[in-house]
Amino acid sequence: MIIAGKAINDRGVTLVELLIVVSIIAILAVAMGFTYRGWMGNYKIESETKQMYADLMDARTRAMAENRMHFVVVNANNYRIYADTNDNNNNDPADLPIGGFTTSKTVGYPLGWNGSICFDTKGLAWNCTNAAPWPAASITLPLTLPSGTNPDYDCLLIYQSRIAMGQMSGGNCVYK
Repeated sequence: MIIAGKAINDRGVTLVELLIVVSIIAILAVAMGFTYRGWMGNYKIESETKQMYADLMDARTRAMAENRMHFVVVNANNYRIYADTNDNNNNDPADLPIGGFTTSKTVGYPLGWNGSICFDTKGLAWNCTNAAPWPAASITLPLTLPSGTNPDYDCLLIYQSRIAMGQMSGGNCVYK
């Protein structure tokens, strides 16, 4: 067909054009897949950190509201929160969940600290692993992360009167 002295190719799309378009779409799909996978990994880490933060804040609030000490026992793969049901202010086996508040969570990423944290009736926290409260220092509760991840939050800083989320940097949890 000739229009205004020019030949118009009306045969449709060539195989080369089709291959170029399909290649571009495939490259974009692969790139988006890797981005999505990395984003989901970071999301899971941040979600777990935020859940731990919420559980610790809930234990702290319950300690004040119920006027009863609460304990958090942290192991490599889980943490357990329970109330001092016999009101002796000691972290002992008699405090296991006999009608009291308890939470036991398994974590997807190993925790980098083992021990016990106590919340008193004023909501103050201390390291009660060795029955010796820390005066003004903090404890860092980091998640052990897989390589290639860079979440915004991956650790908790627990001070005597405050709990904060942070990001590990150079071996330290930096408050965000």
